[in-house]
Amino acid sequence: MLKKIGLLLLIALGVIQFFRPEKNESNDLTYDITTKYEVPKEVEEILRVSCNDCHSNKTEYPWYAEIQPVGWWLNDHVEDGKRHLNFSELTKRPIAIQNHKFEETVEMVEEKEMPLESYTYFGLHPEANLSEAQRQVLIRWAKDQMTFLANNYPADSLVMPRRR
Repeated sequence: MLKKIGLLLLIALGVIQFFRPEKNESNDLTYDITTKYEVPKEVEEILRVSCNDCHSNKTEYPWYAEIQPVGWWLNDHVEDGKRHLNFSELTKRPIAIQNHKFEETVEMVEEKEMPLESYTYFGLHPEANLSEAQRQVLIRWAKDQMTFLANNYPADSLVMPRRR
């Protein structure tokens, strides 16, 4: 009985390898953050290493993303990250949302909620762990972008509309 269950599980594992999620590799930069905001090299490098796999249109996939169901789990993780913040599409969002995303960036980095522990856990992406100095660079940069928006747009355009 156990052999039959094991064989069925092995067959199922083999079959699911043929059902793969679409990869996040478009790298469409039409509305990229760099088209509107100044992104210094230091910030660009931090974003590339610690943020962009889940928050842009270009994910660098690890080898284990080819194994299902791990690939499905990673795809859900990337889609959820992009739903919250997508640096590749930020500038097509309303100004209030752009401002709010910078505000959220400050909050998430200050509270050490980003990058997610599940991304850096087990040493899979040790390079993505942010040092305190890198955190301060990101926080200062995001706040500078909020100041830029405050200096160039009417105050009421930076306020998120109330949900009804």
